[in-house]
Amino acid sequence: MAISQERSTRKPSGARLKGTPRKRVANLGHKPTHPVFGDMERRDERVRGGNTKTRLLSFNAINVYDPKTKKSAKAKIVKVLENRASPHFVRRNILTKGTIVETDKGKARILSRPGQEGSCNAVLI
Repeated sequence: MAISQERSTRKPSGARLKGTPRKRVANLGHKPTHPVFGDMERRDERVRGGNTKTRLLSFNAINVYDPKTKKSAKAKIVKVLENRASPHFVRRNILTKGTIVETDKGKARILSRPGQEGSCNAVLI
């Protein structure tokens, strides 16, 4: 069954709403992408308007910005340290926005949304 982004067909009381619209392609949703720490893997998806969105499924390197030297460089991820979204994400090595990871350049916080944007940027902390 398709994931729909439309409102519910029922009221908070449980009664049915009158005149609920039928499903349309414009109202389709997607399952969440949970990018993990591993070999680089991407997927292109068609989104609204015929555009494409690149989703990262797994990756092991990120673009790290050093605020002291004001330079960016690519760094390898060593391990996932903390994730405020869910403590279970740390055990499963899921990388989302705000995740703190250990890199070969030091600890870094992920600033981008890798499951939505197709790239991963971080800043050293």
